[in-house]
This record gives sequence, C-alpha cells and structure tokens, in this order.
Amino acid sequence: MARSTRVFAAVALAALLSGAAACSDSGGKDAEENDGDGGGGGVNTPRMEIAMVTHSAPGDTFWDIVQSGAEQAAAKDNVEFLYANSEKDDEQARLVQTFVDKKVDGIIVTLAKPEAMKSAVQAAVDAGIPVVTINSGAEFSKEYGALSHIGQEETVAGEAVGEELNERGREKAVCVIHEQGNVGLEQRCAGVKETFSGSVRNLTVDGASKPNVLSGIQAELEADGSVDSVVTLNADVAAAAVEAKDAAGSDAEVATFDLNKDVAALLESRKLTFAVDQQPYLQGYLAVDELWLYETNGNVIGGGQTVLTGPAIVTEEDAPELKKFTERGTR
Repeated sequence: MARSTRVFAAVALAALLSGAAACSDSGGKDAEENDGDGGGGGVNTPRMEIAMVTHSAPGDTFWDIVQSGAEQAAAKDNVEFLYANSEKDDEQARLVQTFVDKKVDGIIVTLAKPEAMKSAVQAAVDAGIPVVTINSGAEFSKEYGALSHIGQEETVAGEAVGEELNERGREKAVCVIHEQGNVGLEQRCAGVKETFSGSVRNLTVDGASKPNVLSGIQAELEADGSVDSVVTLNADVAAAAVEAKDAAGSDAEVATFDLNKDVAALLESRKLTFAVDQQPYLQGYLAVDELWLYETNGNVIGGGQTVLTGPAIVTEEDAPELKKFTERGTR
C-alpha cells in the first residue's frame, strides 16, 4: 500500500494476529488462498456459540465488514456466529438479553448509547457469559464488566482529522452526525474541534434516510458558502455528501470516517480528499478470537487498555491497493 498512509495511533496487532493464526490449522498461506471467504481448516476445540449485537441501522455497509471479519474468525475457531442489530437502544438491549437467556458462550456488543446497554451487559456478566465490546463506548467497557474493548479511540481519531484539515489549509468545517445520541460520533466531532484551527459546526441528520442526509447537507452548504470542508462519520453518508455538495454547487472538500468500496472509488477519483480507516474487519475478527482464546486458554488481550484498530488516514494514493480488499468486503 502506498506509504502516504498516516497512522495516528499505535496499532499493536501484528503479534496478536500471528498468534491467532498459529492457533489454527489453517495459517497465513491458506488464509490468503481463501481470499477472506472463510474456507480452509480449523481448530479441533469444542463448538462454541458467540453472538454479536450492534447498533447498526438497516443498510449500513460498515457493519457488513465487521460481520465478514467475525464470520472468518468463527469459521476458523469452530464457532457458530449469531448476529442481531437495532438502531433503537432499548431493542439492542433486549437482543442482548435474548442471547443471555439462550446461554451463548460469549457476546460481542457495541456501546453507542452506553447507559441503555448497561443492565443488559451486566446481566450477561452476572450469568457468567464473557463480553467483549467493540467500536463504541470504550470508556464504559471495563466498568460494565467486559473483558476488553476493540476499536479506535474516537476522540483521537477526530483529532487526527482536525490536524489533517489544518494541513490542507481548511478554515470552516461541518461535521455531520448521522445518529443522534451516539457517543462515539459526538466524540469524533469533538476531536475535530479540539485540533482544527478553523471553526466546526455539527449538523445532525437521519442517517437511515438518504433523502434527509442529502437535503440536510445541501441546505447547509447553500446557506453558508464559506464552508470549505464537510466531514462525514460514515462511509455511506460520505457518498451522499458528495452528491449534496454537487447539487449545492459548493467547492467544499468532503472527507469521511470509515471505508468501503464506494469510498475507495471516490478517493481514487478525488471526489473525497481522505478517509479515516478504523479497520472494522479486525473489530469483528479479533472479538470472536478474543472470546475463543478466553474460553480455550484463559487469555485476555489488551491489558486493560483498548485494543486499537485505528485510526489511519488514507488518501487517493492508497485507493488502488485498497480497492481489491474493499471489493471483497474486508476493508
């Protein structure tokens, strides 16, 4: 990959990944040949059942990538992988409780709205079911009794974006929050404000409705022609922001958090200036591996700290190499 990629936080995963591969009968060569599709050999440990419950809205491609990673690890680890999601916090908590009642062997959960999830996570812990949190709510993970948290530090990621905007000479940014009340999204925008020398205004839209996203961003750009940067917090919202910018006749640059095949194409065509990659595939893969390692060998990764999967800034120079991974749904 082009070496213009800038990593803003140490991601100490090489040893972990090599160790996880060593635990499997199918090591690196087989995994490469399988091209991320979950084939090849596996472990001979007893069958486990691991559930993941996220705050994903319908159609959010970010979570498809997370699931791809989890499914790959599950195939290797002799795990039955169960997935459920709801953007409604009470429903997400209910889904966790359903898996507690089912007595699964481990639960992976996101804490986008942590207060709503607290009792459900603690019910799992009280029932003796190990929990790993991913993606959001890192600061609540240990308090709620989870083994570890896997993801990026959202404030740090936002700070990296603010610094990148400074390097590009930007002066006025809009940070688009696509899910109201999501603490991780709020932390990202707060991080941008912390390091960006210009001004930042938050704009809240309904990420589940593309027309709402388009109209909201377009209206913002039409109302204020001095906005020179739009920062989106989701790959699908990024594509809509490019459309909205064009419809508004704005010269603002668009940057985004997260990566998928559409973002890679937009980076290559320079319709997006940069993206923040938090490697969601790793979040799913390592979470399943963590629960398998805990069950079979008593391991806990991270040493009480977040297991970082990002952030890294990627640009048009990185896009050609990234495309082969984004097209198969693993980046």
